[in-house]
Amino acid sequence: MNKFQATLAVVALGSSVLVGCANTGLEAKIDAIAADVDALKAQQSKLANDVAFVKSDAARANERLDNLARRYKK
Repeated sequence: MNKFQATLAVVALGSSVLVGCANTGLEAKIDAIAADVDALKAQQSKLANDVAFVKSDAARANERLDNLARRYKK
């Protein structure tokens, strides 16, 4: 019975070590994905600000063109 318990302990210890390594690798992948998501959020926020600026600039340009067109019609 002692050999069986010793073998069982070795198998349990080996499997727990393998699970620990697997979790470490998985956690590293999750951390990498989280970092990528954060980078994409920052990039999306910057792009949203750029789009808002371009839209306002385009609206001002359209107003100037409308004003020029009104002057020539008179």
